[in-house]
Amino acid sequence: MAEISDVFFVDGMRTPFGRAGEKGMYWNTRADDLAVKATIGLMERNPSVPKDRIDDVAIAATSQTGDQGLTLGRSVAILAGLPQTVPGFAIDRMCAGAMTSVTTMAGSIGVGMYDLALAGGVEHMGHHPIGGNADPNPRFVSERMVDPGALNMGVTAERIFDRFPHLTKERSDRFGMLSQHKAQAAYDAGKIQPDLVSVAIKDAEGSWGLATEDEGRRPQTTMEDLAALKTPFRPHGRVTAGTSSPLTDGATMSLLAGGGAVKELGLRPKMKLVSFAFAGVQPEIMGIGPIPSTEKALKKAGLTIDDIGLFELNEAFAIQVISLLDHFGIADDDPRVNQWGGAIALGHPLAASGVRLMIQLAAQFAERPDVRYGLTAMCVGLGQGGSVIWENPFYDGKKKR
Repeated sequence: MAEISDVFFVDGMRTPFGRAGEKGMYWNTRADDLAVKATIGLMERNPSVPKDRIDDVAIAATSQTGDQGLTLGRSVAILAGLPQTVPGFAIDRMCAGAMTSVTTMAGSIGVGMYDLALAGGVEHMGHHPIGGNADPNPRFVSERMVDPGALNMGVTAERIFDRFPHLTKERSDRFGMLSQHKAQAAYDAGKIQPDLVSVAIKDAEGSWGLATEDEGRRPQTTMEDLAALKTPFRPHGRVTAGTSSPLTDGATMSLLAGGGAVKELGLRPKMKLVSFAFAGVQPEIMGIGPIPSTEKALKKAGLTIDDIGLFELNEAFAIQVISLLDHFGIADDDPRVNQWGGAIALGHPLAASGVRLMIQLAAQFAERPDVRYGLTAMCVGLGQGGSVIWENPFYDGKKKR
C-alpha cells in the first residue's frame, strides 16, 4: 500500500550558464544536450541510486520547440543513458518551470506513488528567444483581459516602480551591483563550482573548449556604470540591463526522494520539503507574484517570514526582488538574501532557474546548521509567483553568535 511520505531534495547540479546569442558559449550546443549533461553529472555524483529505480523525469522548457521539443523528460532520459523503462515528460510554467518540475514530482512522492524522481529545466534563449515561437491569442488585448505591455517583462518591471515610488532606481542599481559582487565573491571562495557540470563546447571556427563557469558575470560593476545605462523599456525609465537578468542558456537537474528510498539506499538529503505554493497576480505587474505565493506557502507550513533564515530569490529584475523584501519588511542588503549573488550576475535561463535557487540554498544549508528554514521563490510571466519552503537537515538548534 502507498503511504504518505516526506519529500527530500537529495542533490542538484547544473551546467554553467552561458550568454544567449551567437557570441555565447552554447550557440553551437543543443538545448537537450545541456539537460543531458546535467542529468549525467547528477547521476554520476549519486552512484548509490540505481538508474532503473527512477520513477519519472520531469524537465521544463518555456519554448517547447526545436531542440527543446519532443517531450524533454523522456528524450533526455534516453539520451542520458537511463534505462528505457524510465518514463519522462515536459512541463511549462515559464520562469517557474524547473520549480514546477520539482513540486509536481514532490506531489507524486508525497502521496507514495514515486520513490525517486529527477526534476529540472532547460532554456536555450539563444536558439529560442522569449516568446519567439508563441502566438498569443488576440482576445487577450481585444477583450482587454491583459494590457499589451504585460507580455514584455521589462515593461512589467517598470510598473513596479510606478506602483511603489519609494522603491527607487538607486536602490535597484545598488541591488544589481551587489549581486555581481556577491557572485564573484562566491566564485572566489569556491562556493558555486562544486555543483557545476562541465560542458564540451564548439566555437564558430569549430574549435573545442570546455564551459566550466557562468559566462555573464560582470564583477567590476559600479554604481556609476549602472547610472549611465540606457532604459530600454521606457524613455527615462528605471530598468536597465544592469538591473535585469541577462538572456541566458543553461540547464539544471535535481534528484528527489521519499523517506523510504532515503532509508533503503542510505542517501544523505540536502533539504527536506516543507511546503510550496503558486499564486496568480495581474499580468501587467507580474513581478509581485512571489509575494502572495510566499504568503500561501508560509501559511501551509504554519510559519512566518521571521522563521526563514535564508532566501534564494530569483533576480528576474532587481526591482522585483526589492518589492518582495519591502513587503515583508526585509532590508535590500539583508545578509540572509541571495548571499552568493543571483540571476542578475549568474543568468536566468527561464525554465531552468528554479532548481538553481534550490542548488544554492542546499549548499548554504550545509554551511549553516543554525538555520532551520529557507525559501526559494520567483516571479513568473503572465502574472504568477512560485515559492517553496525547505528545512535544513543539518539544523542543530543552536543560534549563530
